[in-house]
Amino acid sequence: MEKFTKLRAVAAPLPMVNVDTDKIIPKQFLKTIKRTGLSKGLFYDLRFDEAGRPKAGFVLDQPAYREARILIAGANFGCGSSREHAPWALLDFGIRCVIAPSFADIFYNNCFKNGILPIALPPAQVDLLMDDAERGSNAVVSVDLESQTITGPDGGELRFEIDPFRKNCLLNGLDDIALTLEKQAAIDGFEDSQRASQPWLYA
Repeated sequence: MEKFTKLRAVAAPLPMVNVDTDKIIPKQFLKTIKRTGLSKGLFYDLRFDEAGRPKAGFVLDQPAYREARILIAGANFGCGSSREHAPWALLDFGIRCVIAPSFADIFYNNCFKNGILPIALPPAQVDLLMDDAERGSNAVVSVDLESQTITGPDGGELRFEIDPFRKNCLLNGLDDIALTLEKQAAIDGFEDSQRASQPWLYA
């Protein structure tokens, strides 16, 4: 998993509440277990009509936001089903940070497991960042995970809270597999001991 330390990037505004995981990545894109190529389905129903023709005006398709790496969203982002494809699709597009007043629990947890930093802030602070994001390509926001701060285009600074364990995992690029492998020596020691005392298990 790619480490998350500091991110300075264009922030895209998505002033919608209750954006569920089916809206983030519709069900027809869930046939794969690969984490790549899913950006084509990201917010598909908002970006394309029933014939697959692009709709005009969706924020991430606007030239100013095509390189956005931060998404400013409304409350209860990521609600609905627990599909992990939702953070996969965001990450495949290039989104590394989502800022909203609140998140659905499973989506929130899945973000950390995939190298995305979800930040929950009071609605008034999200509104300030949403206004900043409306500036298009000038909406450059900096997120510093180590200091737990967000700096807006005008230099205003906001502080966010994060669980220390999750912070450590992101700073060091540790997903569940990497966390397990940190215990490799202990795992090997246990297996050696068990192999000696219960060899029939390894026959």
